[in-house]
Amino acid sequence: MKKLLSFAFVALISIPVAAQAQDAAKPAAPANPITMSEKGIYNSAVGDVVAAAQKMSEENYSFKPTPEVRSFGQLVGHVADANFMFCALVSGETMPQKDIEKTKTSKADLVAALKESVAYCNKVYDGMTDAKGAELTKFMDFKLARLSVLTVNTAHTDEHYGNMVTYMRLKGLVPPTSENQQAPPAK
Repeated sequence: MKKLLSFAFVALISIPVAAQAQDAAKPAAPANPITMSEKGIYNSAVGDVVAAAQKMSEENYSFKPTPEVRSFGQLVGHVADANFMFCALVSGETMPQKDIEKTKTSKADLVAALKESVAYCNKVYDGMTDAKGAELTKFMDFKLARLSVLTVNTAHTDEHYGNMVTYMRLKGLVPPTSENQQAPPAK
């Protein structure tokens, strides 16, 4: 009986000590978890676009699968323009650049403009808080939370990455998100 009581006493003391150790091992929650999460999702999507823009050859920047659609280079410029537009709207600043899609044609210029637009958006994210992100702003005919406008930008970016994937596949290239994936097992 004495051994059983000793074991129960040790067990009762060990549980709170183990819980405290587990709590100490947990990292502190970030100050703005929603903003941090949104920025991570945005950087994942836009990272795919930047990687695709870098991977496509210069001669394929003018490629259009059909005459009615944008060329690959125009897609890159369009995403850069949209980044500036959405992020300027959220920050309340005047849009820093315009018409990249219509004025830039070389791969080097378009990739540089795209990277500049990503840096601009990251600066906006870095200045954002969850509270500020909850503030409403006018977007088209709607009032949306600032972070919701940034989410629309991420969705727009991802939508055009899907276009870029199709262009790359038509040119025999493996898109960045499909690289290093294991082939399915042979049947």
